[in-house]
Amino acid sequence: MLTPRQIFLHQQAQTSPSPLLLEIERAHGIYLFDKNNKPYIDFISGIGVSAVGHCHPKVVHAVQQQAQTYMHLMVYGEYVQTPQTQLAQKLASLLPSNLQCSYFVNSGAEAIEGALKLAKRVTGRTELISFKNAYHGSTHGALSIMGNEEFKNAYRPLLPDTRILKFNDENEFGKITNKTAAVVIETIRGEAGAELPEPEFLKHLRMHCNQHGVLLIFDEIQCGIGRTGKMFAFEHYQVIPDILVLAKGLGGGMPIGAFISSYEHMQAFTHSPILGHITTFGGHPVNCAAALACLQVIEEEALLSSLEEKEEIIVSLLKHPKIKSISGKGLLWAVTFENFEQNKRIIDACIKKGLITDWFLFAPHKLRIAPPLTITTTELRQALSILLDCIEAVA
Repeated sequence: MLTPRQIFLHQQAQTSPSPLLLEIERAHGIYLFDKNNKPYIDFISGIGVSAVGHCHPKVVHAVQQQAQTYMHLMVYGEYVQTPQTQLAQKLASLLPSNLQCSYFVNSGAEAIEGALKLAKRVTGRTELISFKNAYHGSTHGALSIMGNEEFKNAYRPLLPDTRILKFNDENEFGKITNKTAAVVIETIRGEAGAELPEPEFLKHLRMHCNQHGVLLIFDEIQCGIGRTGKMFAFEHYQVIPDILVLAKGLGGGMPIGAFISSYEHMQAFTHSPILGHITTFGGHPVNCAAALACLQVIEEEALLSSLEEKEEIIVSLLKHPKIKSISGKGLLWAVTFENFEQNKRIIDACIKKGLITDWFLFAPHKLRIAPPLTITTTELRQALSILLDCIEAVA
């Protein structure tokens, strides 16, 4: 009989030649436990997903209650389903007046696809602009606006009329013209290595988009839902997008994405043609119930109120001669080392000591820190102590 590991390696499709191969049997809070009951601190939240920790009781309860009430009933957008309406209302209460209408999908990449279609439909234009080392997903449309050629070339031809600009370079704004449908940007960049925009960059980008009738899309798949210390990262910069894209942390561990715009914009999908964007499982009631519970936990447990203190702990403790620099905000940070090889040795040492971290897709020399928002200051100090011990040991 094949073991689970053998089945995983030979009968389940892989994405790399060297997966981590941790055999996790249960998870709770910030911890994962393997088959030998060894605990691991999940210092990356399953890549930004488990915002309120693993198996938060209120999220689990919401899932259980909804699963025994009803699950899938009908393709998205036909029946009035309470989990969907409650989640849409909750998001509307948290967002500005031009972001009041949510379309729920299954993932971040699918949300990007919907946002791109919406921008084309609203503007009647085709050109899409994004930024170098941006990551927006791996489906064909999302891949087309990815800012890294290494990951794209094997899948060409991709969407035409795409243009990649340099991040934080306002001299590039001249390439945004009356032919542009949308500019897509991560408010705080994920796979580029927790990279922040310059103080006025997003404001000036907003102004330039306004001048040319271009829709501004903020991808907050990784940096949204409290990750950076505010519920939405754009709140740090006082810049409001035309379309907001969410996923990852939104579902509290369940798969859901959303693209959000104005009611007027979203009406574009209802005619010429009707069913302008459709999905079978989008807005799945169980996932919507989990997402609503996740947002409620963040508010009821005042998780954002402690993020400034946790940020200060990270900044104050992450000091070592081998650390070149750190960047980030809230609980999304990148620790820069000399090269990928050194970073990988540190990551491997951390995992052996029960601390799970990894590198960034487009910044492999940087180590990722993105624990659940529920991590306590004591747990955070413990995790950083393990990391510093591993840096010292490898150094």
